[in-house]
Amino acid sequence: MDPIRFFKYHALGNDYLVLDPADWQAVSVTAPSGDQIKKICHRHFGLGSDGILFGPIFAENGDAGLLIFNPDGSEAEKSGNGLRIFARFLFDCGRVGTTPFRVNTMGGVVECSVMDAGKHIRVEMGRVSFRSNHIPVILPNGPRAVINEPLAVLGKTFSFCAATVGNPHCVIPVPRATAELAQTYGPAIETHALFPNRTNVQFLEVIDRKNIRIEIWERGAGYTLASGSSSSAAAAVARKLGLCDAEISVHMPGGSLEISIADDFSITMTGPVSRVGVFAMHPDVLTD
Repeated sequence: MDPIRFFKYHALGNDYLVLDPADWQAVSVTAPSGDQIKKICHRHFGLGSDGILFGPIFAENGDAGLLIFNPDGSEAEKSGNGLRIFARFLFDCGRVGTTPFRVNTMGGVVECSVMDAGKHIRVEMGRVSFRSNHIPVILPNGPRAVINEPLAVLGKTFSFCAATVGNPHCVIPVPRATAELAQTYGPAIETHALFPNRTNVQFLEVIDRKNIRIEIWERGAGYTLASGSSSSAAAAVARKLGLCDAEISVHMPGGSLEISIADDFSITMTGPVSRVGVFAMHPDVLTD
């Protein structure tokens, strides 16, 4: 079997492999299995990445369909960084231009715009919901907005907010967001019984009305340098709590994203994407 082609990009250090279904046909007519994804994404035994973007899968209405996979083999509903990377990939391949276009994900349809010859991408991420039954979060006494609820984990109780922008997020305001917080408590919060579909975790530090800092534990990927959907959720929570204005810069270890929040909590995200390379993976990776 011939080598399998992958396109690697990163968005503020959050790296993805783009796999065109046409390049995968020699292996399977279906998307990669969970076991195959884990092997491909492995940092030592595979190509190494924070996930795989499988597309485009073109729908009848012309939208570019996209499947998003975490490195643990699970499927993600939506990824802000992944969407920016996928938009850059489509632009680099000449499949889209600078006219806004739509991408269909499991977490909803988004509109993407390519700027600066692909170096920056704007994504209309959709409307944030804080409702427990939408996210989902299991709370007593019926569905409600998840704002300042208690969360007991590893002998400590946090006050958390939750949101969905097509995928679930647990946002914990803290005086100072640190990598240690995310790495210590993130794994236990991700799999906490409150979150039946697991959850992404952000520790949120408000710097001022226009700037926040977050540290991220990403569902299915672990500690992450940057995340577009996490930035969207954390900014929305900061706005919901009245701590920030509608235009927010989200600072992460990998860099910053710009988030704009409409009155109905629809989110527009703008940020960079960088090319890494094109890789020809030997099929033995899938069987070794």
